[in-house]
Amino acid sequence: MVRYGDRPEQFAELTRPDGDDPVPVAVIIHGGFWRAKWDLALGRPLADTLPSRGWAAWNVEYRRVGNGGGYPVTLDDVAAAIDALADVAAAARLDLERVVTIGHSAGGQLAAWAATRQDPLVRVSGVVAQAGVLDLRQAAQDRLGDGACEAFLDGLPATVPDRYVKASPIEQLPLGVPSLCVHGQADDVVPVSQSERFVEAARVAGDDAELALVDGDHFVVIDPSSDAWRAVLNWLAQR
Repeated sequence: MVRYGDRPEQFAELTRPDGDDPVPVAVIIHGGFWRAKWDLALGRPLADTLPSRGWAAWNVEYRRVGNGGGYPVTLDDVAAAIDALADVAAAARLDLERVVTIGHSAGGQLAAWAATRQDPLVRVSGVVAQAGVLDLRQAAQDRLGDGACEAFLDGLPATVPDRYVKASPIEQLPLGVPSLCVHGQADDVVPVSQSERFVEAARVAGDDAELALVDGDHFVVIDPSSDAWRAVLNWLAQR
């Protein structure tokens, strides 16, 4: 465990392949509609598969709604966790020119948002959104997660429009880095349209964006034995 702040939730778990050569980093950002009920245990099964593929895994915890998080604290924590890679890169032999964020559900929003930061210490070179909540205005309108966006941003688009603009990946396009959206076609938690609209808008904005629709529900994309995860691993192999 590596701490990137003083709060109990400000830490990450680093695993990397054996050997002395610098390796790329996959930043795993768990979902759970930004709520404290869910934690980075969701990301561990995926993180465990990455060292054998030549990638270090940086499985991130952060403050969520219910334990001090929400806007902008959750975003600040994710930014700080990614930038903290600079502190461990030399000792852990990490290649910070290749840092890909991988996020599920609300973690997909955080993963894509991380690529939009201005003048970060550690830049994101690619984004994977797994059933990502990528259009926060639409998510609020659809009341995804029983009003999760309203709780995260402490308001609706009509009352805090600037927060939706700043936090919603679809409103920050182009990302300027390659992206992959993986979504289960039977997902009844986050609709497939969230990924479809994002990829279409990203391409129009000039991004290299891919969409992979797979069989299964909202959670198939974080099953390390699934075709959905194999699609991610194959995409990473090209990076």
